[in-house]
Amino acid sequence: LAALVALSFSGAIGLTFLMLGCALEDYGVYWPLFVLVFHALSPIPHFIAKRATYDSDATSSACRELAYFFTTGIVVSAFGFPVILARVAVIKWGACGLVLAGNAVIFLTIQGFFLVFGRGDDFSWEQW
Repeated sequence: LAALVALSFSGAIGLTFLMLGCALEDYGVYWPLFVLVFHALSPIPHFIAKRATYDSDATSSACRELAYFFTTGIVVSAFGFPVILARVAVIKWGACGLVLAGNAVIFLTIQGFFLVFGRGDDFSWEQW
């Protein structure tokens, strides 16, 4: 229960950074909210690979490695998107910093979820 509360709190902190990067009076542009798409897409390759590979004894499989590759691409895109927006002067650099901080916290929260709840053999994704 404590892990779930900690993950919820850290997710809320990450979303607060993201909202501050959009809604503060100096920034006021909501384009950085599109990184939420990357946050929603990042666990999907892992879910597909978990469903497709049944051999848990193998240390690595091609499907799992491909899922890591796609997840890495999604995460790098989520960090690159606000930098590109700031570089072309759509958002300010302060907003970019807040969005990058929010990205770091949210992606660490997602990783923490998989580390805490995804280890057990009796765990099933149907309960989520």
